[in-house]
Amino acid sequence: MRFMMLMIPLGYETAPPDVKLDPERVAAMMKYNKALQEAGVLITLDGLHPPSMGARVSFAGGKPLVTDGPFTEVKEVLGGYWMIEVKSRDEAIAWARKCPASDNEVIEIRQVQEMSDFPADVQEAAAGFSELRAGSRRG
Repeated sequence: MRFMMLMIPLGYETAPPDVKLDPERVAAMMKYNKALQEAGVLITLDGLHPPSMGARVSFAGGKPLVTDGPFTEVKEVLGGYWMIEVKSRDEAIAWARKCPASDNEVIEIRQVQEMSDFPADVQEAAAGFSELRAGSRRG
């Protein structure tokens, strides 16, 4: 089972583009990341720049509208993620509990949808999805 663990640092929604990271916190997180890798459960991981450097594309009325960050109406934003492969939701939760997160961070755990989760008509509509994944840059 694949799970995405989403890091939600509270307050990151207002972080400036040049937000400074604490080297000690980065080192602690790297130790955790290495433990995920050594356990053979880590698929990929990345940190994200703050929303002040991002953009959103909405589709009200069917037309794309681009809004540059920061996004004042947003209460929580992603700061990064891990994609892991484990045997169960409980195992994913166990890994999230080991994260050296601070008081202002939350990890949301979401199971990745597998094609086998869907009925035949949805699988048929998504024909070619597996080939797209396999041919993507990071597959």
